[in-house]
Amino acid sequence: MKKKVCKQCKLFVQGDECPICHGKDFSFNWQGRVYVFNPEKSIVAKKLSIKIKGEYALKVK
Repeated sequence: MKKKVCKQCKLFVQGDECPICHGKDFSFNWQGRVYVFNPEKSIVAKKLSIKIKGEYALKVK
């Protein structure tokens, strides 16, 4: 089963609402993923504008 991703913040979501942006617009069509454990110290998180730890998709269609 493919995971669903919030189209706005690109966070992988399990429920019916995104915990970050509270959006309800999801996609099952995504590519790549990145895990952010410490967004304050992560160079990748800064480049992707991620401020909350979690699992994110790199590209969402």
